[in-house]
Amino acid sequence: MGLAFIIIIRILFVASMVFIIGYIFGGFSKKPALATMSKVAAIMVIVLFIATNVFLMRFAFGRGNGCFRDHQQQQIERYGR
Repeated sequence: MGLAFIIIIRILFVASMVFIIGYIFGGFSKKPALATMSKVAAIMVIVLFIATNVFLMRFAFGRGNGCFRDHQQQQIERYGR
């Protein structure tokens, strides 16, 4: 589930970037429908960037298995506090 979610977010991110680049460098700004989709894509890029970071941080912290706490405990036992 996690890998599929990351792939979907990346695909949506790339699709949004295509609209943004098309708006800036292409003729998307001349057509109202494409201009609106480009504005939505700009908002989606921000949301997807935040969602990706939140998801990956939760995944990283979840796989930590408390090793940071174990390391702290070892340091306290070794050097005292």
